[in-house]
Amino acid sequence: MSELSKESASQIAVEFLKKRKNTERIDVAMVEQQDDGWVVSGTCPIDFGDHHWPEKFSVVVDLKGRIKSTDFGLL
Repeated sequence: MSELSKESASQIAVEFLKKRKNTERIDVAMVEQQDDGWVVSGTCPIDFGDHHWPEKFSVVVDLKGRIKSTDFGLL
């Protein structure tokens, strides 16, 4: 089995976030390789009525293309 590419890891994380956060606006800032996969980080919007807040995210994708962990926080 070939190793998961940076682009594939980013795409997997973005599709996961689009479904989980119910938004099309996912901004990937960085994709870093680790021994056991990739860490995809960036921001996505949160809507509170008329207010929009950026939420930072970090998603770990393993070498088989599975989501291992997620971390979210307001900026």
